[in-house]
Amino acid sequence: MLVTEDRDGVAVLRIEHGRVGALDVELLDALTEAVTASDRALVVTGTGSSFSAGVDLRRILDGGPSYTEQLLTALSRTFRAVFDHPRPTVAAVNGHAIAGGCVLALACDLRLMSAGRIGLTELAVGVPFPTAALEITRHALGSRAGRVLLGAQAVDRERALTLGMVDELPEPGDLLPRAVALARELAARSPESYRLAKDALHRPVTAAIEATAGGDAAVLAGWTADDTRRRIEAALAALARR
Repeated sequence: MLVTEDRDGVAVLRIEHGRVGALDVELLDALTEAVTASDRALVVTGTGSSFSAGVDLRRILDGGPSYTEQLLTALSRTFRAVFDHPRPTVAAVNGHAIAGGCVLALACDLRLMSAGRIGLTELAVGVPFPTAALEITRHALGSRAGRVLLGAQAVDRERALTLGMVDELPEPGDLLPRAVALARELAARSPESYRLAKDALHRPVTAAIEATAGGDAAVLAGWTADDTRRRIEAALAALARR
């Protein structure tokens, strides 16, 4: 599900969960635990052709409202754990990073991408953005957040670089070594100074998230609405025909 390895003092968290690294409660809990337990710089990456293709839509349909509520809580907890990690974090995007997978990458300090497509496609399936995901996206993309979020499209890595979604485009064989090298470079700086600078940069995001704590009822209602379920079913049917 999640493989952790040490590379030159950097913790590499590799998602190995099914064919596309779909995010479910179990994987999200494993990610949160690994991130919060670490006091080192982190590199987050995936396996094969996917970094993470987003939430497991089939589990949402099968699990109903109670599972969906657990999932939304777990998503926000994981995004914040990565975003708030006091040490450097680098996303090594090895393949498709879609919806929640894209937010996971955006939660990192730096993003490198070697293959696949990346995008915030939630609105195309009819699911609203949880506050934590929205504010992290706004922080990472600045003035382009609305364009990327409302456009609800997955783009190739060259376009992602233009939009500021990723920072570098290494070749596949260079992706992980470059990500580890960047994480080590950042980790060589004063840990306390890095933490303080990161806290200051993230303060508006933290304030915005905490101001709506417990106020995501409308988001949950949107995820569990009959219309959303129909859209998810249609999306899964379209994927099955490919």
